[in-house]
Amino acid sequence: MYARAITLDSSLERKSIFLFGPRQTGKSTLLKSLFPAAVYYDLLEADTFREISAAPELIRKRLTESDRIVIIDEIQKLPALLDEVHLLIERNKSLRFLLTGSSARKLKRGGANLLAGRALVKHLHPLVSVELGFSRLEDQLARGGLPPFIDSSDSRSDLNTYVGTYLQQEILAEGIVRSIESFSRFLPLVAHCNGEQVNFTEIASDLGVAPRTVREYFTVLTDTLIGYQLPACKLTTKRKPASKAKFYLFDVGVANALLRRGIPEPGSEVYGRALEHLIYLELLTYIDYRNIDLPLAYWRSLSQLEVDFVIGESVAIEVKSKSRPTKRDFRGLPALAEELPLKRRIVVCSTHKPYREDDGTEMMPVEDFLRALWRGDIL
Repeated sequence: MYARAITLDSSLERKSIFLFGPRQTGKSTLLKSLFPAAVYYDLLEADTFREISAAPELIRKRLTESDRIVIIDEIQKLPALLDEVHLLIERNKSLRFLLTGSSARKLKRGGANLLAGRALVKHLHPLVSVELGFSRLEDQLARGGLPPFIDSSDSRSDLNTYVGTYLQQEILAEGIVRSIESFSRFLPLVAHCNGEQVNFTEIASDLGVAPRTVREYFTVLTDTLIGYQLPACKLTTKRKPASKAKFYLFDVGVANALLRRGIPEPGSEVYGRALEHLIYLELLTYIDYRNIDLPLAYWRSLSQLEVDFVIGESVAIEVKSKSRPTKRDFRGLPALAEELPLKRRIVVCSTHKPYREDDGTEMMPVEDFLRALWRGDIL
């Protein structure tokens, strides 16, 4: 098992926790290792689900005076159980619950009792560089960061199976969409526009469905934690910014599987897109795990100047797969610096050693950047 960068102990001292994350990110493994003495219920087990759904009060009746932590896996399968959890938290101020979920959709849409602020919300992401020792960049770009697959002898086949399992367990089982066939055809299109602004009308035309259906499909991906929307930075006035969000899948390996894409070749366009995707996920995870209160966005002017990632108003990052990017490759950085008080402008690239351009732009090797990020030297 990999040592995870997320911290839960200090948070659990204050409140119970909802721990959300896609399937196979390692939620159950992590919680069992951190809290081996906890009372444990897995709602994916058919007999456990039948027993607890028929009599939710059993979790209360079975508690002993020595029980301090209760883990309930996949709480979205039985939202009504949260009423019982709420009652127990009210009656016993020292009792803590760890409630995991691979989908927030039923909880958000079904009017479930979300414990009225009595539980913190945390997210477990796929493995990132700091958890892998900063030595497996090529594996991350090819296989992603889901623990069962990054060390698999046949990760490509396993990831293909995972995508199919997601469709079966998260979409069919919850009855989320009317046409699983349309949704199955939708997923590869999502992978093709991964990291791009989303054009609902164009995708709808390709699928032969209404644009509102495509919009709902993207909401499904967000609610089931399979993707994220990266908002546009709208802080510039001299250059009018784009307003549409970009969409990223939650894992590089899953994107590769949906695209039927092999190992990205260094220097290729595919490699560059995978690298940008990876850096986004590293930034997102770092901000989440370290509780950084700064927005993560991208910036694009209507004249097509662009910066891949903008964090607050102080850090701008461009990602390039080249070993020696030219100024034309990152011309969006100085343009953005004219309007925002940027403290750092960074180009993450395949250079072997870091260096600085005359205008102050920092050129950083990928591993150097990731190490600096997780040391806290970037944000």
